[in-house]
Amino acid sequence: MDYKAFYDDVVSWINQANQAAAKYGMHDEQFWAWAADSSAVISKKYQDNPLVIKQMLMLVNWLEEAYEKTHMGKGD
Repeated sequence: MDYKAFYDDVVSWINQANQAAAKYGMHDEQFWAWAADSSAVISKKYQDNPLVIKQMLMLVNWLEEAYEKTHMGKGD
C-alpha cells in the first residue's frame, strides 16, 4: 500500500469534511451521509485495508465527538 498517498487522501478528506460541515452543518443528515459515503470510497480505494478502515472509522468518530461537544446541553 502507498501510505503517503493514503495519508494525502486523509488530509484531503479532513479538508473536505470541514467544507461539508460549513455547507450542510454538522446537524444535517446530508453531512453524515457524506462522511459515511466518502469514508467508504477511500476504504474501497485501498482494497478495504484494515489500517484504512480503522483510520476512517476513527475520523468519523472524531467528527461525532466534535459534534457532541458543540451540542452538549443545547437540546439538539
